[in-house]
Formats: sequence, C-alpha cells, structure tokens
Amino acid sequence: MSKVLILYAHPAAELSRTNRLMLEAAARLPEVRVHDLYEHYPDFHIDIAHEQQLLSEAELIVMQHPIHWYSMPALQKEWLDRVLARGWAFGHDGHALQGKRFWLVASTGGETASYSSDGRHGHRFEDFLPPYQQTARLCGMQWVEPLILHSAHHIPPVQFQHHVERYLEGLQA
Repeated sequence: MSKVLILYAHPAAELSRTNRLMLEAAARLPEVRVHDLYEHYPDFHIDIAHEQQLLSEAELIVMQHPIHWYSMPALQKEWLDRVLARGWAFGHDGHALQGKRFWLVASTGGETASYSSDGRHGHRFEDFLPPYQQTARLCGMQWVEPLILHSAHHIPPVQFQHHVERYLEGLQA
C-alpha cells in the first residue's frame, strides 16, 4: 500500500527532462507510487475500478503534469471525469476521498513574470487554479499549496535542484 499516489500525465513524457528527474527521485521514496497515466492508458480506456482502488489506498494524491492550454493534459481530464464519479468521490454517499490531501505539482514553459496581469498570459498563475481547488473541495480533500515549476525548459541546475528538494519534502510531509 502506498501512502502517496502520484498521478502523472504528460503526453510527451520523453521530452520532459525535469518531470523525469522529479519522478525518478520520488520513486526512490518509500510508500510512494508513481502512476503514469499515458503509459497505462495510451488508448484513453481507463480502468475505473483499478484507479479508485489506488486512490483508496493513498493519503496524499499528487496530480503532476505540465500545464497545457492553462489546464491539464487531455488524459488527466478524462481520468477526472471517469474516476471521480458521483456517489464514490462526491455527492450523496460519495466520501471515498474525504480527508485525503490533494497536491498539484505542475510545470510551465513560461517564466513566472509571464503569469501576471501585464504579462504574456494576462493573469496570475493562481487565477488558473480554481478548477483544481474546487475538485479537491467537492471531494472533501485537503488542498495543499501547489508546487509550480516555471521556465521548466530553461531552469538553471541549482534552481532545479532546490525545486526537487521542495518536491521530495512535500511528498514526505
């Protein structure tokens, strides 16, 4: 049984050096399970019962992915739509995730400054978080402050190492 379930979704994982290194470090921790959704479900046919069992066993649920068009990759959204079912994750008798912690770990290609009212994206990064926060709230999960890696393609090694250390600390907390 894993206390931490990392739901990793990256449609081009082979191109992501930062996520690969983070996941390799996480996989070395006891009681952490890395679950690569694109590896398990390349056809988008999700085994709902299996996924719900994995969630039931975890205390911390980590949704890790790059930000795609200000949101999550398509398979991650399909996973949410199918796995977090009414009557299981929310709604009347839907308490399976009650009290579990939910942590968004995401990466962007843009610099931190590009996520501001006068930056390239016209909004603070926090303005894109309500769907994630509401998902956690609806399912009765505890929202953990997100860990966001901006400029993932260009981050200096020392800064990236600090990011990985914060990531590992969060997984062990």
